[in-house]
Amino acid sequence: MSRVVVTGRIPDAAIEKLRAEHDVDAWDGPETISREELLRRVAGADAIVSLLTERVDAELLDAAGPQLKVVANVAVGYDNIDVPACTERGVVATNTPGVLTEATADIAFGLILMATRRLGEGERLIRSGQAWKWGMFFLLGSSLQGKTLGVVGMGGIGQATARRAKAFGMDIVYQSRSEIDPQIAAELDARRFDLDELLTLSDVVSLHCPYGPATHHLIGAGQLAAMKNSAFLVNTARGPIVDEDALASALREGAIAGAGLDVYEQEPRVHPGLLELDNVALLPHLGSATVETRTAMAMLAADNTLAVLSGEQPPAPIV
Repeated sequence: MSRVVVTGRIPDAAIEKLRAEHDVDAWDGPETISREELLRRVAGADAIVSLLTERVDAELLDAAGPQLKVVANVAVGYDNIDVPACTERGVVATNTPGVLTEATADIAFGLILMATRRLGEGERLIRSGQAWKWGMFFLLGSSLQGKTLGVVGMGGIGQATARRAKAFGMDIVYQSRSEIDPQIAAELDARRFDLDELLTLSDVVSLHCPYGPATHHLIGAGQLAAMKNSAFLVNTARGPIVDEDALASALREGAIAGAGLDVYEQEPRVHPGLLELDNVALLPHLGSATVETRTAMAMLAADNTLAVLSGEQPPAPIV
């Protein structure tokens, strides 16, 4: 039996699937595992099932040892994994694409509604106990029908978000490294533009691109200034894609109308400038947070692990 180290709590079904074939050492503490404890536990591991809260780098790989065969990330994003360091050591790295597409698109569109219709402001007002009454100009928001959604990163989640927007009567433009499937483009009536053009055209910009050096602070002061002052920015991808200093300034000064965020630059810390503002909806990284989705993610990570330990090709290798 191989030794599998799971770095955080995952659904029991995935643990049971792994334990049916291998020895599993699963961290089940209420807090995130400390770096020191993680380095100690991975020693001698044949497989590591990692969460996005753990940094998988050369130090961790070397602490595990040369027998390590696979790192299975329970996430679609893998900016927490040094993939070249894995490749250099002959370690297969995997992720969980596809299974969280619809859940994350739901959150993206939920944030679009929260930001454009000022739902967070309304909910906070009710809970505060402040006096209020209906009025013609009370908490006026912006409609979506006939407006343009700009999708940055037109992969599975971006396309799923675009489908939701299309159902609300929005026009779709997108920026992506390559053209999407012509049938999907026709279904969505989606037009491709470069980022600068997309920002000027869009009433809502939704970010769905992967995070890496090329997309670090992809949205900064210049890009926010290019957007309409009536436009909204939504980020459910990765926090560092947006320069939060620039975003807080743009929101405070009215350069854009509002924003909705599910991810943050220094997560779980939220930029204090954003916390002071009413025109930004803030969620605690809930993109994949449904029972069904988190279970599917964990089960796919288990399948990836079992495949590599059996000498087979995993369902979802990181290419």
